Amino acid sequence: MLTFLIVAQGRYNLLVPVLEYLSSLKEEAMASLQHLLGVTRAPFLVLSVTLVAAGAAASAYDGSFRWSATIIALVGLVALHIAVNALNEASDMRTGIDLHTERTPFSGGSGTLPAGHLSERTAWTVGYGAAAIGAACGVWFLIDVGWFLLPLFLTGAVCVLAYTDLFARIGIGEIAAGLGLGALAVVGTAMVQDGTLGQVAIAASVPAFFMTFNLLLLNEFPDEGADREGGRRNLVILLGRKTAALIYSLAALSVPLVIVAAVLFDGLPWLCLFAVFPSLLLARPLRWALSKPEEAVPVPALASNVVWILSTNTALALTLIAALLIED
Repeated sequence: MLTFLIVAQGRYNLLVPVLEYLSSLKEEAMASLQHLLGVTRAPFLVLSVTLVAAGAAASAYDGSFRWSATIIALVGLVALHIAVNALNEASDMRTGIDLHTERTPFSGGSGTLPAGHLSERTAWTVGYGAAAIGAACGVWFLIDVGWFLLPLFLTGAVCVLAYTDLFARIGIGEIAAGLGLGALAVVGTAMVQDGTLGQVAIAASVPAFFMTFNLLLLNEFPDEGADREGGRRNLVILLGRKTAALIYSLAALSVPLVIVAAVLFDGLPWLCLFAVFPSLLLARPLRWALSKPEEAVPVPALASNVVWILSTNTALALTLIAALLIED
């Protein structure tokens, strides 16, 4: 028995370094994954999910829906969203913007590259790799649905991928974002179902434009100084904080107004009026925008802005599905 215990103890002692090595590999792998998720800005990818949901629900209400098309559209849009986030992180590191931003949970970059957790080259690789996946999904739809989708796909891809190094430097970055990760995402998801575009999908795409426009615009206020030094020309820099805050307010108030108008003119079913309620979350950002735009944007206002956008897109999707089920 003593001999057995001695042998067992010896084997255990031999295993200890192996187990420690495997544990260190696991920790390194988890850390690497965490850093990769950092440059992709993973929490913000939920926006793409809500846009695809709204587009698919709108198309279903208009009479066309395919699970396969919806899933591939989701993969493609999330991939393009990852691409723009990673390329933005790499570009902001190259220009030095991310070295001077005051980070919040919603603006200023992830901080992954300035902290040295990943190289700039890795971020570029992630960005272009994700863009390739998005392009592959687009090619699949061109073959499956039709080449008439090419102008739509190209416009959306350019809006997303050229945002950082082109549109954000010539004063139309907010419009490009509102199209690429807003209106065109909803319209594109609807069109890949069967190649047609109904009035409900068009109506649902308009609020999506204004909300993504505002998602970017409000998050530009905390980064004003760093963006100015880095050569960006966004609305905050071009027009000043007061005017940019007024534009934010007008775009925000346009969302519930557009939804109500669409219902009144039969562009959306009446149940979609419930999608107006998330606009109550605008109280904090609007209070800041209309009274204290020269001051820093409160983090709760930035948070309310994000939740408003995700909630409204989701509410539109759910109410469209509910309306379809009720009417059937």
